[in-house]
Amino acid sequence: MLYLIQKEFKQIMRNTFLPRIIIAFPIMAILVIPWVANMEIKDVNLAILDFDSSQTSKKIVAKISATSYFNMVLDSKNIYEARECLYTNQCDIILEFPNGFEEYLVAEHKANVGIYANAINSTKGVLGSGYLAQVIAQFASSESHSTPLGTLMPTYNPQILSIYRFNPNLDYKIFMIPALMVMVLTMLCGFLPALNIVSEKERGNIEQINVTPLSKTTFIMAKIIPYWIIGLVVLSLCFFLAFLVYGLKPQGGFLYLYLFAVVYIVVVTGMGLIISNYSNTMQQAMFVVYFFVLILILLSGLFTSVKSMPQWAEYLTYANPLKYFIESVRAIYLKGSDFSTLWENLLILCGFGIGFNLWAIVSYKKRV
Repeated sequence: MLYLIQKEFKQIMRNTFLPRIIIAFPIMAILVIPWVANMEIKDVNLAILDFDSSQTSKKIVAKISATSYFNMVLDSKNIYEARECLYTNQCDIILEFPNGFEEYLVAEHKANVGIYANAINSTKGVLGSGYLAQVIAQFASSESHSTPLGTLMPTYNPQILSIYRFNPNLDYKIFMIPALMVMVLTMLCGFLPALNIVSEKERGNIEQINVTPLSKTTFIMAKIIPYWIIGLVVLSLCFFLAFLVYGLKPQGGFLYLYLFAVVYIVVVTGMGLIISNYSNTMQQAMFVVYFFVLILILLSGLFTSVKSMPQWAEYLTYANPLKYFIESVRAIYLKGSDFSTLWENLLILCGFGIGFNLWAIVSYKKRV
């Protein structure tokens, strides 16, 4: 087995592309993806349609302009110009102050404003409208004793203190980085071995191993161990970059992270070996890998919480090993969870690892 492991490392190093991609991929994933795959809603383009032009409406607009969420792209009294701005995607939301807004507010103790959002991007439309309504409500509360808006609010205004545990600044990058580490391990330790074995099939190198008395188990283990080592090195690089660039370090310690990583690498390497056993060409293997990567990542909770998925999709995630590893890495990194709360996930990953690798051994066709 030692000679087979040496062969795997030599084969990787002889390829001028693989060593570079093994180093470059985690660097790009940690340094670039958290900034571009960001679900935070900022820089919402806002158009103001102010038919009232009162002191109150101007104060509200100034309050909105002071936030970091909105960019004022239009201030007009032409409704057709505002609609054109929305239709051409130059603005995301229109805020309309009707004529007599301030007068009606003083006389009736209430007044309406119109918020029209471009809901093609439903997340941006809903959250952007929510931010806008929240800013207006905060303005009403702050001006309760000095402006006509005070008639809208009771004399007693309760103060609500929100405390955000585990991610106090609501930074989406903190949510993404632990999951991106899982994605890096999945790609490098899961599907790279599949493509490696299929390339050996195409070159005919694997036939030389098939005619030897080498057992299937030894062959599979010789394929797992090199990527085991590579995976742990790459994961350590991800830990270093996360701390160096984002100041992010695991609250639960590295021991649990490496424990889960060791088991997970066995799981995804087994998946890759199964794909290689049923693929005869590199093109076939790449299509199968792309199919599984797309489905597994979308059902893993990488970008959105599993709890926000439909019930039927949530059931599908139970058969996805990425889900359990992402949950565990996030819990260890952000919450400081330990084995007492994550032992079920570890047992499930062990079950996946045993099942996939037994399947890989049985499905490997070898002539003795």
